[in-house]
Amino acid sequence: MTAHPFDAALQLKPDSEINPDQFSGATSQAWWNMVGPFGGISAAIAISAVFKHPDCLGEPVSLTINFAGAMTQGDFTVIAKPVRTNRSTQHWMLTVHQLDSTGQELVALTGTAMTAVRRETWSVNDMPMPVVELPHTVERLLPPSKSVEWIRRYDMRPVTGPLPSVWDGGAPSEDPLHASLTQLWIRDEPPRALNFASLTAMADVFFPRVWLRRSVQVPVGTVSLTVYFHACSTQLAEAGTGYVLGQARGQAFRNGFFDQAGQIWSKSGTLLATTHQLVYYKE
Repeated sequence: MTAHPFDAALQLKPDSEINPDQFSGATSQAWWNMVGPFGGISAAIAISAVFKHPDCLGEPVSLTINFAGAMTQGDFTVIAKPVRTNRSTQHWMLTVHQLDSTGQELVALTGTAMTAVRRETWSVNDMPMPVVELPHTVERLLPPSKSVEWIRRYDMRPVTGPLPSVWDGGAPSEDPLHASLTQLWIRDEPPRALNFASLTAMADVFFPRVWLRRSVQVPVGTVSLTVYFHACSTQLAEAGTGYVLGQARGQAFRNGFFDQAGQIWSKSGTLLATTHQLVYYKE
């Protein structure tokens, strides 16, 4: 049976004889972006190394990935090192390495993660899912370019704030709360049961807010991606292979960098994760 494209990209081999914290893998053309792999798949690879580590405790609570440079096609090494383990929490340092054309080792990304054994406590959701059209009533987004392969790995249906159809430098709204707002339904294509790795990748599906805010397609690159996981594995299993609703909004655009905040809900309204990004843009 052929592996799902997502799982194929996350195949990691333990290098336990060399280093118990080290894993090896290879990039997948199925997840290629304009330059290098889709950032979401790189983040998913990093957190997957944590899951595969024999000393992993609990489930992920937070993940921050800093993109030091675009990964190139070919082999890579992931280091997932538990730096402190407490009774119910565990802290991790993450790096992904590749060799350049001269054989010199370069760091492609760095990161930190925290896993924890969750315990039942008082809980409430103060960020309710917005009321939007259902996914079957919304047209699917088609890839804008043949070179952006990763978009074909998702069934994305924008409800609000799609990519501009005309790049004319005009804001879609005078209201700052809506000028960079996107809401869209997302699921893997072909459908795949949601888990922490795929939720990590989905946190990066939002196209750059500066493109929507200005309708100008300037060069961009994610510098840092953070995901906070609010769901446990049981809630992810309840989401199954269905659509999730993603929402993202820019917060400040200044001197070549902007940040964006996002949320992901299950179709039933459970807040699964929140995410933040810092993105570089060039005039």
